[in-house]
Amino acid sequence: MVARRRSVEVFTLSFLDSICCGFGAVILFYTIVSAQAGMQGLHSTDELQAEVNRIEERVQAGSRNLVVLHNQIEKTESEIASDAARTKSLASTLESRREELSTYDTTSVARREHIEKLKADIHALEEGKRRLEGGSLDKTPPGQQISSFRQTGGDRRYLTGIRMHGKRILILLDVSASMLHEDLVSILRLRNLDDEHKRAAAKWRRAVDTVTWLTTQLPPDSHYQIYTFNTRAQSLLPDLAGKWIDAGDAPQLARELANLHTLVPADGTSLYNAFAATRTLSPLPDQVILITDGLPTQGKTAGLRKHVNSEARMRLFDDAVGQLPGGVPVDSILLPMQGDSEAAHRFWNLARVTNGTFLTPSKDWP
Repeated sequence: MVARRRSVEVFTLSFLDSICCGFGAVILFYTIVSAQAGMQGLHSTDELQAEVNRIEERVQAGSRNLVVLHNQIEKTESEIASDAARTKSLASTLESRREELSTYDTTSVARREHIEKLKADIHALEEGKRRLEGGSLDKTPPGQQISSFRQTGGDRRYLTGIRMHGKRILILLDVSASMLHEDLVSILRLRNLDDEHKRAAAKWRRAVDTVTWLTTQLPPDSHYQIYTFNTRAQSLLPDLAGKWIDAGDAPQLARELANLHTLVPADGTSLYNAFAATRTLSPLPDQVILITDGLPTQGKTAGLRKHVNSEARMRLFDDAVGQLPGGVPVDSILLPMQGDSEAAHRFWNLARVTNGTFLTPSKDWP
């Protein structure tokens, strides 16, 4: 009997178990590998996120710094604009100062000359004061009975014929606006300047020097009074108005001359009020010395007409002469004034009828 061949089965339970175990091992290995890879991915992502966070913080810090820088730029631009405006203002101020300096330079020479002249006048006054206070008995040069004039004596009587012979001498000084200059146009120009320029006018300085010179010629035993007049007459020392001053009273003389240097010529001329003032002194003066530059422009009060012609001025002069007390000689010192041709004849005639002296001085007198 033929033996039956035994059949062989490939897919047995053991084989399938082995295959399943192998496949399970592969899956397990893949799972482990995938998990490990996932962990590494997560770790890498965390690092990247941390780096992103750091970058974002830097960006935010940079943004804050940018805002600060922007604010600083705006502040700087504002300061630059402010500095530019301040620079412009300073430039304008500097230009103004330069213009003022230029104006000052144009007048500095004249002011220095004026100051030097004032210093010379002050020195002359101080010299006269020292002589009066010292009461020296030594013989002084001619023309220095009371005080010196410009330190030279200044005796110009050999030219003028004016002698201080009275015991009560009244000096009348015209302080009207015409005493600023001999030309009408120049008078109008000077009248609009400040007081310092008016006091420095050459014609007015001559008038002041004339009064100063006359005070040096006062006899030591005489009395005097100085009145100024324009539209009204008044004493240089209002507290002594109507009273005679002793020629040897040095403090009063110094006061009068100091007040004289503060006067500023102004307004019109009333010779009527000037001559009427002679009657306010008691006793009456025995010598009147008049310093003026022309015929009067008004009487006791201002007239209704704004302009006064030559004939009206001569009538005003005649009316003023009527105010003089009788028997008093009037010495007239007539300073130059253009366009007043009748003045010289009228004042010469006044000197003739009162037995006085008439003088039209040279430019360098006194």
